[in-house]
Amino acid sequence: GKTPEEAETALAKRARRFATVPVVFTAKGERWSLTPRELETRVDWASAVDSAQAQGNWPLPFRGLKRAWLRLAGSSVKPETDVFDARLDYEVEKMAAALDQPGRNAAIILQELTPVVVPEREGRTLDRAAAKRLIVDALAGFDRRSVPLPVEVADPSVTAEELAPVVEQARTALSAPVRFGWKDAHWLVQPEQLATLLELPARGRSKLRIAGPEADRYFKQLARALDRKAKAAQFRVEEDRRIRIIPSAQGRALDAQASGAALLAGALSTETREAELVVRTVEPTLTTEKARALEVTRVLSSYSTPYSGSYDRIRNLQRAAAFIDGTLLAPGKTFSFNDVVGPRTGERGFFLAPAIIEGEYEDQIGGGVSQVATTIFNAAWEAGVKITARSAHSLYISRYPLGRDATVNYPDVNLKFMNDTDNWMVVRAIAGDSAITIMLLGAPTNRRVESETGELKDTGPPEVERVPDPTLFVGQTVVVDEGEPSRAVSVRRVVYEGDKILYEETWWTSYRSEPKIVRVGTIPRDDPAPPPPGDETTTSTGVTTTTPTSGTTTGPGGG
Repeated sequence: GKTPEEAETALAKRARRFATVPVVFTAKGERWSLTPRELETRVDWASAVDSAQAQGNWPLPFRGLKRAWLRLAGSSVKPETDVFDARLDYEVEKMAAALDQPGRNAAIILQELTPVVVPEREGRTLDRAAAKRLIVDALAGFDRRSVPLPVEVADPSVTAEELAPVVEQARTALSAPVRFGWKDAHWLVQPEQLATLLELPARGRSKLRIAGPEADRYFKQLARALDRKAKAAQFRVEEDRRIRIIPSAQGRALDAQASGAALLAGALSTETREAELVVRTVEPTLTTEKARALEVTRVLSSYSTPYSGSYDRIRNLQRAAAFIDGTLLAPGKTFSFNDVVGPRTGERGFFLAPAIIEGEYEDQIGGGVSQVATTIFNAAWEAGVKITARSAHSLYISRYPLGRDATVNYPDVNLKFMNDTDNWMVVRAIAGDSAITIMLLGAPTNRRVESETGELKDTGPPEVERVPDPTLFVGQTVVVDEGEPSRAVSVRRVVYEGDKILYEETWWTSYRSEPKIVRVGTIPRDDPAPPPPGDETTTSTGVTTTTPTSGTTTGPGGG
């Protein structure tokens, strides 16, 4: 029966009486007391009264019934409340420090050689946001019963009870040595060493196993002694150009995971306590039988190009040859340089070396491998097989056969040829002491190749690139590099199969010019008049001498 103003006054008066009466907050046996005054709690009682009044203002004729119900049952109104946020944060973090704890699964540890179970522990986290809301609501009200705080609990996935039988296994494993080895070689693995190889249950694991860094090192050391690479059958070229097959050989490889499981099984045995290493047979990529079935009996062509350039460039040639050597090519299939050699990257064993990029020499990973492509191109040319993709270098390189060079760049510039014979072919790539040799092996094809190389013609002079030189007088020049003209050449190939012409084709190749580099003087002269036409001469070995119309000046600083 109070007016809104009277209700607001009564609520504020009652709040003042409760300002120093604490509310107790509890969780997991811990208790914290807070009063409204400690958090500087401020409640908007006017809005609370308005909200309560609004709950009773139902439309006629139900308003009377609603108000009667509210007198009997009461209503819940949550007033708008402000607190000192920094103090609230501080109190909640203090509660969290006492409540929060990381969960822990049960685990097994070794005390010397004795396995011991470390019990599990539940994980607890105070829900800070929900706790703040509860604290503010409790301090704004007049109920002083204790308030439980919201704590999230995470149960462990592995308990000490589950690990009880595993502890017994660990005790058995470390109770005595294990006889371990392969074939006629065996040794004893003592408990002290076995303890370093065992991975005990921890971090959610519940089983024993042989694993971890020490186990990895142990089995890698054994693998170095046991492993043998498989040897693929090889095609050796005899002096009469016939092919002899070098037989293949199986390899072997230690299976570390299976060997670790075998060692653990032996350690868990209470009787024999013996275990054998697990060694797998590794089959060669090409067996002797498969090599013979290819019926490769002759050298169809062979071509070599000598090494040149830096040490890293030569290493790039050798690396590319290693990827190519032994490539098998079925009838009708195409050899793709980029597919076989793959990306030229440091991770794959290639190095930084000069390469022609956009008509200029620049260092590039894998620089120089185009020499291998050129060698393959000429081997395919001489074998009389179909060449399906080839790009020439942008610059003329005199050490390569005229008009028969090839360049590659992964992945877009490629060299391809097709095995258009009726038999298998083998591509041999041999990195010798002084040259790269490519051989195409197969069965006799009855093909012969006739080649005719046209004249290398100049198609344009080199552009002149003038470089300012502050050590020369105006009008003086020095030719640093004569440059090269642009050129073009054609090469004709006729491939015969018996007396029949199989291919007749002409390959046209154009090369860019290389600029003529001229240093040009920039030191001003006393006589500003330019020299008359025809008085300037140049030399590639020294300083140009210019004769003006009056007097003579010789070289920088002359006169």
